[in-house]
Amino acid sequence: MSSTPTPALPPVESTIAGLRSRLDAVRAAGRTIALVPTMGSLHEGHLALVERARETADVVVVSIFVNPMQFGPTEDFDRYPRDLEADRVALAGLGVDAVFAPAVDEMYPTGPVQTRVTAGPVGGLFEGRSRPGHFDGMLTIVAKLLAITQPHVVVFGEKDAQQVFLVQRMVRDLDIRARVDVVETVRAADGLALSSRNAYLDERQRRAARSIPDALEAAQSAADRGIDAVLAAAQGVLMGAEGVELDYIAVVRPDTFQPVDDDHRGPARALIAARVGSTRLIDTALLHLG
Repeated sequence: MSSTPTPALPPVESTIAGLRSRLDAVRAAGRTIALVPTMGSLHEGHLALVERARETADVVVVSIFVNPMQFGPTEDFDRYPRDLEADRVALAGLGVDAVFAPAVDEMYPTGPVQTRVTAGPVGGLFEGRSRPGHFDGMLTIVAKLLAITQPHVVVFGEKDAQQVFLVQRMVRDLDIRARVDVVETVRAADGLALSSRNAYLDERQRRAARSIPDALEAAQSAADRGIDAVLAAAQGVLMGAEGVELDYIAVVRPDTFQPVDDDHRGPARALIAARVGSTRLIDTALLHLG
């Protein structure tokens, strides 16, 4: 009886020069490239991004880099989970052509870069208010990754809605030749949006965190009654959740990421950020305000 062969682990490139050399050959052969930027600790949500990348390009590159520039001094940079071999195992069999896993001194050989991409006023809202400098650091590393890989497509997940908005705007404003593809949020069976930080939750905290997607569902159900009803419905769910500390809840225009006016009608995006224990979680959902 023959056994099913174990899928090969994707090769790792740890240097910019090595990845560029590999991808120069790809472009010379007329093949297209998709990039999936991640910070590792891969879960099914990340794998959905990889699957989309596989559908949209000939060659798939997954970057794994925990970027110190987007962590604040009180955030979890040091304890952020890192396991490159486990991530390679997760990617085996998915058609990933290369994993780009540079060290910090490869990406920042002289320390934090002095030339940075700034997120502007939107970068100071919501996640940016709670995490000053986060989006400047995120945009700078994404710009570096796009410059290194020069992909035809770059794939992000919808859950990080403010990040997606800012990357799309950066690509447009700086005339970067890459299409931004956005994959719908992947959720666990209990409705919680998949996140690397979910690993920090114990069983009780996991149950409490379920109130976040529940609040978004309540917001969607109230959307035909306007913005006040949406906020009241979501806050009602979260206020009744023991162990959940709300950071913010907001409803924004998808085209500007600014809070909607009281009389707004049409598409909108609800945003929630909350702490469950010491773990900060975010989630989002599209609405249609009536």
